[in-house]
Amino acid sequence: FRHSGLPDLLPVSPPSIRSVQILPVDYEIEYICRGNRVIVGPKVRKCLPNGTWTDIAQHSRCCKSLLNGRVTVKPPGPPVEGTVLHYSCHAGFILEGRNISHCTKLGKWDAPKPTCLCEYPSKKKLYIGALFPMSGGWPGGQACMPSAQMALDLVNNRSDILPDYELELIHYDSMCDPGEATKLLYDLLYTEPIKIVLMPGCSGVSTLVAEAARMWNLIVLSYGSSSPALSNRQRFPTFFRTHPSATLHNPTRVQLFQKWKWTRIATIQQTTEVFTSTLDDLEQRTKEAGIEISVRQSFLTDPAVAVKNLKRQDARIIVGLFYETEARKVFCEVFKEKLYGKKYVWFLIGWYADNWFKIKDPAINCTVENMTEAVEGHVTTEIVMLNPETVRGVSNMTSQEFIAALMSRLGGMNPEETGGFQEAPLAYDAVWALALALNKTVAPLKAKGRRLEDFNYNNHDITSEIYRALNTSSFEGVSGQVVFDAQGSRMAMTLIEQLQGGSYKKIGYYDSSQKNLSWTPNTINASLPANSQICLFFCLIVYIQNSQPYLNNMTAVGCMMALAAVFPLGIDGHHVHRSQFPVVCQFRLWLLGLGFSLAYGSMFTKIWWVHTLFTKKDEKKEKKKQHLEPWKLYATVGVLLAIDFLSLMIWQIVDPLHITVEKFTKEAPKEDLDVLIQPLLEHCSSEKMNTWLGVVYGYKGLLLLLGIFLAYETKSVSTEKINDHRAVGMAIYNVAVLCLITAPVTMILSSQQDASFAFASLAIVFSAYITLVVLFVPKMRRLITRGEWQSEQQDTLKTGSSTNNNDEEKSRQLERENRELQKIIQEWMRHRLQTGIYSLPDWSHMKRGAMQCFLPRREEE
Repeated sequence: FRHSGLPDLLPVSPPSIRSVQILPVDYEIEYICRGNRVIVGPKVRKCLPNGTWTDIAQHSRCCKSLLNGRVTVKPPGPPVEGTVLHYSCHAGFILEGRNISHCTKLGKWDAPKPTCLCEYPSKKKLYIGALFPMSGGWPGGQACMPSAQMALDLVNNRSDILPDYELELIHYDSMCDPGEATKLLYDLLYTEPIKIVLMPGCSGVSTLVAEAARMWNLIVLSYGSSSPALSNRQRFPTFFRTHPSATLHNPTRVQLFQKWKWTRIATIQQTTEVFTSTLDDLEQRTKEAGIEISVRQSFLTDPAVAVKNLKRQDARIIVGLFYETEARKVFCEVFKEKLYGKKYVWFLIGWYADNWFKIKDPAINCTVENMTEAVEGHVTTEIVMLNPETVRGVSNMTSQEFIAALMSRLGGMNPEETGGFQEAPLAYDAVWALALALNKTVAPLKAKGRRLEDFNYNNHDITSEIYRALNTSSFEGVSGQVVFDAQGSRMAMTLIEQLQGGSYKKIGYYDSSQKNLSWTPNTINASLPANSQICLFFCLIVYIQNSQPYLNNMTAVGCMMALAAVFPLGIDGHHVHRSQFPVVCQFRLWLLGLGFSLAYGSMFTKIWWVHTLFTKKDEKKEKKKQHLEPWKLYATVGVLLAIDFLSLMIWQIVDPLHITVEKFTKEAPKEDLDVLIQPLLEHCSSEKMNTWLGVVYGYKGLLLLLGIFLAYETKSVSTEKINDHRAVGMAIYNVAVLCLITAPVTMILSSQQDASFAFASLAIVFSAYITLVVLFVPKMRRLITRGEWQSEQQDTLKTGSSTNNNDEEKSRQLERENRELQKIIQEWMRHRLQTGIYSLPDWSHMKRGAMQCFLPRREEE
């Protein structure tokens, strides 16, 4: 190389100059390399008064330069281990190869020198600065980077999207470390070419990048950041993400807590901003839902103490918030503390790899078998990241085709062992969202005389156009519908999974926008067995429609209502909602009350009138026997029915029935599940239940006792006016005895639901069936044996008399006819004495029986 001050000298370094020429103080020399080499070290040196040169400790060397480009050395000075070369090309040229090279401890560069090629004139480059975490807490770049590159290839081959531009990805490995990301962000911003958009992953890295990007007028589009803090538009004004916020998990968790009626939970979190803000949001939501976070533990790197505290404080429902690497540490400690099994339920994040607990990790001392045992049964909530429907989106690719293409690009790598495989659709759609937004800005910018390639870090107008285009994005991607909310976060559904037998099973979905929790379909046989009473009701109805005695019809209808009351008696809160349970109580009361009034009231009416008509003194008997009209029977049943109806109506208006729950002593199951069963018994009750029951039971009891007395009094009476009164009496005995026994027994057994229901229902069924059999079977037997219906009762009720062979009725009939004959004879005798004519009267209208009775009386005279 040469120095400009001494053109004839070719020094290697100042100490090796052999010329004896004395140079003045402040004399400067400049080093220039021949050919395409560049200076490494100080380019200019200055002569000092002490006879030395500036930067005497640093050597100046010539290295091969980059043709049509520039090379920047960091730090300045001779290359040593850790020195970094940054390559960039001049305008009109594009870089082929890596834009960065590191000096290794072997004294070699880790990447060959790139070349600057002439840029194709029809395509202008737009550069995207990306940070993909290939390792660290979340190695999502392993699948997300190939996914993003696949999207770029498809976008660049589309003639309808950015036809004059080509998108290129410049990416680094952030290791999911904000410290490392800070250095890489500096390199992205201060080395050419200018990046139009930044694409970070990991919440910690995205927080750093998004907060700094506003100073450079850069849009930040993240594919893998879930921190709720990133939803702050004032702090991160240019931030968007295709990965939904982690707070989207919390409505699902709270919904599950309420579904399974858990009121106390515990939490354990890794101390990072993403999990702290997520937990703050969860605490707020659980407080609104009436759920208490009784234990809250956190850790930085070692979770051993936090897990022990969970064990000591008897935590059972535990929400875990940490990265995948820390999850292995947590569950290794969980296995040691036996904080797993049927006694515990763990809620984890769903974006870990499917086999995260099987990956060998030198940071833990648990085997795969230990980890598999500890994690069994835990529940995960995961944002739906792959469109479940088979539809072709904007990229003309279905979600299934995308997975197949990604697997091919990954070269057969196991998806379960590839970090970020689940988030790969989000990275793919992020590139498409950016491409569509940039394409949308071309026309507005052209109208303003601007172009995308004019973008620089001081240009706010182009950034505003890109922001507006992204903010209004809406398209169908491989991850589903891509739409951003006002905070720039993606909106999506939540998938609920559970680890069963070592693999994750889908158990449901939750749509927070619709507040709809849906479970995966299961085969449920909810059909109820048929009840034989239905057939009996049908048969009775058919028979009643062909039967004439209306009081018997009322009895049958009352029995049917009483039998129907058995169904609401067996219904509890498991079958109906708590708010609807008072309606079931009303059905019980009204069906039993009105059914008793109809069934027993019609039988009581019969026996009452039999007793009234045929057990009185002779002087009163004649008048009452001749005036048994149908309306009197109707009126008697109506009075009994009205008394019941009015009493029940007053009861329900003044003191309506409601549900009360009786709690019993907690019971421990046979299996050691560390749970207690709380037996509950639901009652239909009112404020003054005992008073109302006393009134009803007192009135009904007196009615039953009176019925027994009347049935006993009329057991020897024989009448055709109500010819089945003996059968009615037997039915009254049956009903009275069963009711008088059942009422006190059910009150005693009120706390034993099974025994109480069985006793009451059997009493109702037996009394109703026996009543129906006693009343109707003899009539049906008579119908079958004689082949015709006996209609005497109808005639009796219509005319007040009967024309059968009963001796009592014949005797009364003959007495009336004899009195008529006596009147006729007296008239005939008067007529004979007055006229002297002795012709006999006309007897043709008289019945033969009356004539037979008259002749003996004439002989006596």
